[in-house]
Amino acid sequence: MPDEALGGSMRDYRYPRGADLQDRVGGFYKWQDLRRSHGMWPFSRSTEESPSTVTAARNDAGGKFRGVNFASQDYLSLSVHPAIKQVALDVIHEFGVHSAGSAALLGNTSHSVKLERKIADFLGTEEAILFPTGWAAGYGVIKGLVRSTDHVVMDALAHTCLQEGANAATRNIYLFRHNRVDECRRWLEKIRSTDTTNGIMVVTEGLFSMDSDTPDLPALQALCHEFDATLMVDVAHDLGNLGRDGKGFIGDQGMLGKIDLVMGSFSKTFGSNGGFVACRSREIKEYLRFYSPPCTFSNALSPSQAATVMKAFEIIESAEGQQLRDKLMTNILSLRSQLVEAGFEVYGDPSAIVCVKMGSEGLARLVSRRLPDAGLIANLVEFPAVPKGQARFRMQVMAEHTEANIRDAVSALRSAYGAGRAEFEERQADFGSDAAKQVAA
Repeated sequence: MPDEALGGSMRDYRYPRGADLQDRVGGFYKWQDLRRSHGMWPFSRSTEESPSTVTAARNDAGGKFRGVNFASQDYLSLSVHPAIKQVALDVIHEFGVHSAGSAALLGNTSHSVKLERKIADFLGTEEAILFPTGWAAGYGVIKGLVRSTDHVVMDALAHTCLQEGANAATRNIYLFRHNRVDECRRWLEKIRSTDTTNGIMVVTEGLFSMDSDTPDLPALQALCHEFDATLMVDVAHDLGNLGRDGKGFIGDQGMLGKIDLVMGSFSKTFGSNGGFVACRSREIKEYLRFYSPPCTFSNALSPSQAATVMKAFEIIESAEGQQLRDKLMTNILSLRSQLVEAGFEVYGDPSAIVCVKMGSEGLARLVSRRLPDAGLIANLVEFPAVPKGQARFRMQVMAEHTEANIRDAVSALRSAYGAGRAEFEERQADFGSDAAKQVAA
């Protein structure tokens, strides 16, 4: 296998050179296809069945494999819940499959109107507005409210949709080190020392998806009050599946109804695509509807999607929902414990995101290549999605995973890691020997 398949990253091809916009992307495909041809491209896979705890899938070269599934985002296993599927079918028969319009025109349905009210009530806010995807909500809430003379102060590890929204809205972007409230304060002090007339949006997440940790939300909201700024919190990964009554870290930190803006995604817990922004007034909601491009110029959620999410909220608020959260946390703790016992290091605090440290991108790719044959489906995360040299597997836990699923997953990862590390160390030894020979020559 060429060493190039173990090296390089997507960052290398982010800014291709050349006058022809189409021809200059070939370098990325050449590198990608080299990895693909050696079984080192673990992305763009497709499932052959539902995203259940065990499923069949294909890689993007068409190769089929089957394994215990820790790669799907379905934390409460609601995407295959019988009641969820039945609601979707019933609404399709009544409304069809498409909203057929923007939410700014005739794309709303009775289901989406009810869902907006449910989200606002669930989070203790005055209003909520829907977006076609969670990514659109994160991008759209920033682009919709922030103007070129305004400022965005953002956690350095904030999701790409939030970074892209900020970059599209203003050049005045300030990153503070991850979860460092003191650094956030310093940026706010610096901005307000010279600008008391323009707006500031502080952006963070309720649960960070690569490190499984959470910020001090009361402290950040207090800072925003002090410096006349607006706090926006992304709750995509914790809402519904963590915290008392499924209210996530906003609930656990006593901040229901107190955060200025809350955005989230339905795709992790609620069994559907789509996203939302919860806000403190009808004025903000209506402004976003007509000035946030992903909302104004995209077709609204389909009626079956809106009804699916509404049913998911009903389950989440029921005794069954609490049972599912309890099962999920039991599985989370079991997986983390067994991984540590097997010699692995995991990131952050207990959540449905269990990231397993690999380190070197080359080592991680050699391990990833072996996972399908070992019977495990898991997502490799590498630079630039995480810092260089901090590659990891992001294992995503479901409520319906069994203890046997967890044991099988840990056993498969341990086996793949052992073989992958042996090959990695052999390659390093060979490289060192070849380098020594060249120096001697």
